[in-house]
Amino acid sequence: MDSEKMDQMMKERCKEAERILKEYLPDVCGMQKTVLEAMEYSVMAGGKRLRPILLLESYRIFGGTGKVAEPFAAALEMIHTYSLVHDDLPSMDNDMYRRGKLTTHAKYGEAMGILAGDGLLTYAFETAGKAFQMTDDAARVGRAMQVLAGKAGIYGMLGGQVIDVESEGKPGMTLEKITRIHTLKTAALIESALMIGAILAGAEEERICQMEQVARNVGIAFQIRDDILDVTSSQEVLGKPIGSDAKNQKVTYLTLQGMDASEAEVHRLSDEAVTLLAQMPGDTSFLEELVRVLTVREK
Repeated sequence: MDSEKMDQMMKERCKEAERILKEYLPDVCGMQKTVLEAMEYSVMAGGKRLRPILLLESYRIFGGTGKVAEPFAAALEMIHTYSLVHDDLPSMDNDMYRRGKLTTHAKYGEAMGILAGDGLLTYAFETAGKAFQMTDDAARVGRAMQVLAGKAGIYGMLGGQVIDVESEGKPGMTLEKITRIHTLKTAALIESALMIGAILAGAEEERICQMEQVARNVGIAFQIRDDILDVTSSQEVLGKPIGSDAKNQKVTYLTLQGMDASEAEVHRLSDEAVTLLAQMPGDTSFLEELVRVLTVREK
């Protein structure tokens, strides 16, 4: 697929994700208006919309039709956004800018930053629950909800964040631990995206497991690339401060393995993901190209 066609397809899918997000965000009104405004600011501050795009694409690959995947796509982006809002807090990474804009706590204050993150996490499940009214197959929606909660929680993204926080500035970081952090903290939500799309479309169990592995490879590769960009990019290009890992004394895959080995691992993981995708029954050309793009991204 040529780059011009890929760019157009990404724009179309990002526009679709933005439409869905706007549709499912709560109205900014009432006595709790400030937190609702902070939630909307956080979600609509920009981003690649990678997770909802992946979810909707997985749904299409396995022949899904209708709108049942849309509330899950919105919910997943809300959960991802909440994690970023809390990551940026003074007690965590203490970042003032993300995507070229003030972080939520920098704009609304630390207390409202915490509450906006809490609000997004809670409202995400209220949003996903609307899928029950959009299908006759409640079992699929129920399983999708279970995957969403599991991948976001203590055995998924949140668990990875715990290991990451407790490891900062301490000796004994190993490649195994870093890979575990990446698997949980970054890959888990990407896994939920591809799995939920497949589940809602009625894919066979073997295919759902294969999509989980594709996502795991993509997530780990994505995070290693992120660590590389934290060293090689600029705030203007990346949209957030660089050098955060060094500032926080964080040992990364890049720290332990070096630039060449890190780049090689990104490409190995992406190659494996593309190989698995090619075995799926639907048209995976867009997803295959997206995996390739993520391995060479500059922001």
